Amino acid sequence: MMRDQFLLRDGVVFLNHGSFGACPRPVFEHYQALQRELEAQPLEFLDRRYAEQLAVARARLAGFLNCGANDLVFVTNATSGLNVVARSLDLKPGDEILSTDHEYGALDRTWQFLCGKSGAKYIRRELPQPLDDPAAIVEAVWSGVTERTKVLFISHLTSPTAVILPVKELVDRARAAGLISIVDGAHAPGQLDLDVSAIGADFYAGNCHKWMMAPKGAAFLHARPEVQGLLEPLVVSWGWQPVKPGVSRFIDEQEWSGTRDPSAWLSVPAAIDFMEQNDWPAQRDRCHGMILNVREEITALTGQAPICPASRDWFVQMHALPLPPGTNGPALQSGLWDRFNIEIPVMEWGGRCYIRPSAQGYNQPADYEALLHGLRQLLPRTD
Repeated sequence: MMRDQFLLRDGVVFLNHGSFGACPRPVFEHYQALQRELEAQPLEFLDRRYAEQLAVARARLAGFLNCGANDLVFVTNATSGLNVVARSLDLKPGDEILSTDHEYGALDRTWQFLCGKSGAKYIRRELPQPLDDPAAIVEAVWSGVTERTKVLFISHLTSPTAVILPVKELVDRARAAGLISIVDGAHAPGQLDLDVSAIGADFYAGNCHKWMMAPKGAAFLHARPEVQGLLEPLVVSWGWQPVKPGVSRFIDEQEWSGTRDPSAWLSVPAAIDFMEQNDWPAQRDRCHGMILNVREEITALTGQAPICPASRDWFVQMHALPLPPGTNGPALQSGLWDRFNIEIPVMEWGGRCYIRPSAQGYNQPADYEALLHGLRQLLPRTD
């Protein structure tokens, strides 16, 4: 079984791949081998071989994402990569960052923090519900553009609602209007067939340690060549103002901020190998089928209409479903874990309580049967 290739503890029904992922055994073993190699001769690993090894890993990731290897840097997570971009912008009082009400809370806080310092404004446009028309989403966002709008910031695949948004159309409009476009792609790599060049955002950040299943601490920031000069390092170190001919300032400043263990970054090619060796498109299809089934069962149980249509155009391996009014989200999440060993997020969004099941290669239909059993025991009765 595919679960045997993961390190998940026996007895745990793990339906929360979306939060922190889970690393396959062969990828994790490769990661640990790199760490042992690092400790066997730290100077050789970090001083003599670091740049070359990262270049190889970066090129492999660039091929997976369909982008140039020199337009990509490794970062620890998507949030840190997006902070590099946000904190590099020269925001002025009255400038506006246009976004949606479906963004990840950590990035909402990032923009609010920066706006508090600069006097800029973070505009979160409410998207129409249900989310069943990409054109309506585009218009809902774009109708918030004013003469003060400087930045478009949008998720490719949202965290709280697990919905795929029409980022390509919005990025195209932003480019035509002269706006800076920034895409939070934390959940996209590995879950979607991602073509970063085709999307065309000025900046795109994504995680490799979620749906690509690399070790924790592996993510990337992509920047179009035309806008790389806007970026500043969060940490100024030896990579600042590189002196070697032909060295990329973007890569040097962002990938060397001092001593760190780069093993997670260097394990990304092993994660790509694992997906290729295990026919991951077929695994995604199987996972999507399980999510479709549990969506139907939970909807029948709760009587609550889903937030979007049952289509791969809107979700693939992760889906947020509304729960009945009066549901105590924290109590439900704790109850599912404490009583049934089910790990799954239950969250508040837009004044409603949602449950967000994930499906990854290690999951089986029995996992969702266990979830439905637990929900029948713990959800408030609606009859």
